[in-house]
Amino acid sequence: MHGFYNRGLRVDLSAGRYEAFIISDELLTQTLGGKGLATYFMLKEIPAGSDPLSSENIVIFATGPITGSPIWGSSRYGVFTKSPQTGLYAESYSGGHAPEYMDAAGYDIVIIKGAAKEPVWIDISDTEVHIHPAHDLWGLDTYATEDAVREKVLELYGEKCGPVVIGPAAENLVRFSVIENDYWRSAGRTGTGAVLGSKKVKALAFRGQARRKIAYPELLKDFTKSITARSKEDKGVQGYKKVGTTGLVDLLNEVGAFPSRYWQRGRVEHRDGINSVALHTRCDVKPKACAKCLMACGRLSTVKDGPHAGLTVEGPEYETIYAFGGLCEIRDIEDIIYLNDLGDRLGMDTISAGNLAGLTIEASRQGRIDLKLDYGDVDGVASLLREISAVSGIGALLGQGIRHAAQVWGMEDMAVHVKGLEPAGYDPRVLKGMGLAYATSDRGACHLRATFYKPELAGMVDPQATKGKAAVFKVWEDRLTYFDMLILCRFYRDMYQWKELATITKALTGLELNVEDMIALASEVKDNVRRFNIREGLQPMDDHLPVALTTHSLSETGNAISAEEVETMVSEYYQVRNWQGKIGSPD
Repeated sequence: MHGFYNRGLRVDLSAGRYEAFIISDELLTQTLGGKGLATYFMLKEIPAGSDPLSSENIVIFATGPITGSPIWGSSRYGVFTKSPQTGLYAESYSGGHAPEYMDAAGYDIVIIKGAAKEPVWIDISDTEVHIHPAHDLWGLDTYATEDAVREKVLELYGEKCGPVVIGPAAENLVRFSVIENDYWRSAGRTGTGAVLGSKKVKALAFRGQARRKIAYPELLKDFTKSITARSKEDKGVQGYKKVGTTGLVDLLNEVGAFPSRYWQRGRVEHRDGINSVALHTRCDVKPKACAKCLMACGRLSTVKDGPHAGLTVEGPEYETIYAFGGLCEIRDIEDIIYLNDLGDRLGMDTISAGNLAGLTIEASRQGRIDLKLDYGDVDGVASLLREISAVSGIGALLGQGIRHAAQVWGMEDMAVHVKGLEPAGYDPRVLKGMGLAYATSDRGACHLRATFYKPELAGMVDPQATKGKAAVFKVWEDRLTYFDMLILCRFYRDMYQWKELATITKALTGLELNVEDMIALASEVKDNVRRFNIREGLQPMDDHLPVALTTHSLSETGNAISAEEVETMVSEYYQVRNWQGKIGSPD
């Protein structure tokens, strides 16, 4: 079928062997690759009720029909598994240049099953697969691991490769550890790294010369030209080129939705020390793009002065700034860059890490733990991250995730999470549609499945309204689910409406789909993910916001969201999705 390889790869680590298999045109037409195809195999191959860190779980790497194509925003891959952080559906996506190499290996999907007895790294190309011992890589940070794998592949095969790796946190099964590539790009949420760590897989290296067959090359060429022309006048594109995601620091502070002092406030007094102006004046910053991207939203930032002078990261992104600069009240962008670098090297999700550090600060202030840690304590937070990665001291507790820590410390009423996953930097007491997004997201309190902060911040919908919001939310969620089937970058959401998505689909695959067709495909994927979560023990109470948010208003503005408002939105959401009963079942 055009746009696909019609091939999958299954690597069985327990048996030490691999096999390629055929994927039918019928299945690809139903799923379009990406999230749809991965979800199909998760339902089929993960035993119900299995431990996410056991050999029964699988890890799926998936590309979409657009990967490797000239489509802007196409250099993405997805990772899918059962989450050790939530016990439910896990998905995470990453960009950079590694997806181009992954695509060139010539598979629509790669399934890693079983578990190795000793550390390994896996080389995957369009002609061969090798499982290598990785004792010399075990214990290395993510940057060093990438460097070492590139050198090994060049030495063994004389080729360049795209490595995806884990760090020490994943080796030690920290439940919010990540998979990294291109040094600073992360498949960052839900603990995908820990699942690889449980299988003793330190890295995968992708390479090859495979190319997908395009159905209508001229249509594709004309489309990419038209998007290039449009981008020159697009305000969103120009904003990302200029400041990346850091511009959100000022915007969220202005509306009072910048989560601070561990979710007690919506603004910080030190925002001038952590915003986009601070980054671009106190650091040398160069725009950095993924492959096949015209936005270059990445900020390759080098600290100019102070104790971190010379330190370079791609970032920090808004979410890392919020997590450390807001929740932990770290006051200087240079210190946030330092914590960003530390988290990336260790291989852990900075959103979860910042949230857990904030909860630990509150536990210390309340005398619940024997640890001196307070807001603004950069060195203390850094030490905490190291302890978490090494699962030593208090880090052994925190590495098991926020639900476990909150239970042990008797802080369930203060811990902010949904299904075990902490929210991103958009307070739902101000942006109430984000409350619905957090409550109902497949993977926990996620901001990306619908990016509903965009229409609320832009004034496209009333951020304080709740009645009728579910119907609008579904429109955004369906389109962005379709993005995940193709595996498109979220930042192209304004440029790629349904019309553009239909053109992309036709040009690459030959399928001629109308809006209703695409919504039906996206809705079926949503239903299948819901089926997976219900099968794995999802409860009605899981689709709600934490008590800390529904019973406490923001201290500066008084903004609040009640449990009743959340219940109304969730109930309406079930109705518009045609989900039945208290559990919201599609069957």
